[in-house]
Amino acid sequence: MSNLLYFIAVLLIIFWLLGFFVYSAGNIIHILLVIAVIAILFRVIRGGR
Repeated sequence: MSNLLYFIAVLLIIFWLLGFFVYSAGNIIHILLVIAVIAILFRVIRGGR
């Protein structure tokens, strides 16, 4: 489960970077970034086993 969460977080960061530099999609890009950061923090807090 934690590997899947980490994968999703990395994927969201990649999509955020693509959206930020390639096209402007409004606030959805920043929402994706926030979700990715929360997922990474959740993994770090739980102890990335």
